[in-house]
Amino acid sequence: MQDFTEPTTHYWQAFEDEVERERLTPPFRLGYPARLPDGRILMLPIRRREEGSRAVASFIANHASFAVIDGLAAHMAAALGPLDPELIVGLPTLGLALAPPLARLLGEPNFVPLGTSRKFWYDEALSEPVTSITTTGAGRRIFVDPNLLPRLAGKRVVVVDDTISSGTTAVTALRLMRRVGAEVVGLSFAMSQGEHWRETLAAFAAQWPAKVSYVFTSPHLRLTPDGWEPA
Repeated sequence: MQDFTEPTTHYWQAFEDEVERERLTPPFRLGYPARLPDGRILMLPIRRREEGSRAVASFIANHASFAVIDGLAAHMAAALGPLDPELIVGLPTLGLALAPPLARLLGEPNFVPLGTSRKFWYDEALSEPVTSITTTGAGRRIFVDPNLLPRLAGKRVVVVDDTISSGTTAVTALRLMRRVGAEVVGLSFAMSQGEHWRETLAAFAAQWPAKVSYVFTSPHLRLTPDGWEPA
């Protein structure tokens, strides 16, 4: 059975105002049409998962054009303005492509990047283990640089990443921000991939699903003889 995937280098470079009708409805072949709040389309490449018959529509923020990143950041900023955040916190790795333009749009002079690469001066107590559906391997942790603690303590922060899917990374970030004394007022993403994250966040605390904002959605996909259908 054909897997209906292709190399991704030409994706994420521009928004489309008009898309051929056959590309807008399932079964999807090669790309998934993610619709933005302003009606434009961002075509996302379909990536097969390890299960073989399952796939996701992929958004890799640090492969995207500046025009796409700036456009997504503008939508994210519009949703976050009413929360009046004092600081933007970027999650590694791909949230670090969106956090700087978002912070600038919200009038902030800087942002706080979290990291997965441990520097020798880092403190294990200022970290949390992390997993995701797109990154394999155990032992990964998210760290706060101890030098950035004064920026975080007592501040109203928004945590930013490219995608929310399972919700496990978001919960990791919430635990870490609580540990350093920051008040998380929102979680902001370019893409919501499926809906499983709602259950994960609600299990952490009932109020968190309502604090999530995102620009566009994409479903989990299953392979059929004619292409990819929402699972």
